[in-house]
Amino acid sequence: MSEPTAAASGATPRVGAVQSVDRAMTVLEIVAEHGECGISEIAAALDVHKSTASRLVAALERRSLVEQHGDRKKYALSFGLIRLAAAATARLDVSRLGRPVCQRLAESLGETVNIAVSDGEAGITVAQESGTASVVSENWVGRRTPLHASSAGKVLLAWMDPADRRRVLRRPLERFTEETIVSAPALRIELARVFDEGHARSFEELEVGMHAVAVPVFSGDGSVGSSLSVTGPAYRLPRRRARAVVGELREAAAELSAKLGHTS
Repeated sequence: MSEPTAAASGATPRVGAVQSVDRAMTVLEIVAEHGECGISEIAAALDVHKSTASRLVAALERRSLVEQHGDRKKYALSFGLIRLAAAATARLDVSRLGRPVCQRLAESLGETVNIAVSDGEAGITVAQESGTASVVSENWVGRRTPLHASSAGKVLLAWMDPADRRRVLRRPLERFTEETIVSAPALRIELARVFDEGHARSFEELEVGMHAVAVPVFSGDGSVGSSLSVTGPAYRLPRRRARAVVGELREAAAELSAKLGHTS
C-alpha cells in the first residue's frame, strides 16, 4: 500500500500535520476500543502503510499515551492519558466548585473575580464573575494570559515546579506596558516575594489602567493548581485597596481549597 507525498498530492504541510493529528487520535480510539492492538491491526483500521502506523504509535508512545505489552508486540493505552484526564477533571472541578465562591466575592467586593489555572506557559481563566461596580466586564473565560504579567499568573509561577518555572523564565518575557517585568532576575525576585507574602499583585503590568491581586488555591495534594484573583480599574482598585482585599480573597481561596480536598 503506497501513500502519495504531500508534494505529489498538493497538500500543504499544515494539512499534513492536521491529518497526522487526526490519525493519532484515531489510533487512541482504536486501541481503546480493542484493549490492545498490533501495528498491522492499526494500519488496517487506518488504511495506511504499516510504516505510517508505526510512526504514529511511536509518537504516542514517546508521550506515554500508549505502551507495548511484553513480547506480544501489542499496544495498549498508557498512564499518560490518566494524567491528561486528571488535569481536565481538576479544571472542571475548580470551575464548577469555584463559581459560587466567585459570585459571593464579586458581590462583596464589587469587582470582577477570576479563577485561573496553569497551561504550562500561560494562565487560562476557567471561571469569572462580574461585581456590581463593573459597568463593562470583558469575558476572559477560556482565554490565555501571560504568567509573568498577571497577578494570577505570578501566583501560578511562584508555586510551579522549579524545573517548569525555569523553562518559562528562559524564554523572552513580552512587554505589555511600561510596568511589565521583562527581566528574568527581577521576576525571580518578585516571585520570591509572592511566595513569601502569599499573594501577587499586578499594577498596570498587563493593561494600562487595570489593577489585580491574586492568591493561591490549593488542591487536595497540597499543590497549587489554580489562583483566585480580583481585578478592577486602577481608580476603583488603587494599590492600598488592592492590598486591603487580600484577606477576604484568602478566605474565599481557603473555602475553595477545602472543597477541592485540601486540609491545612
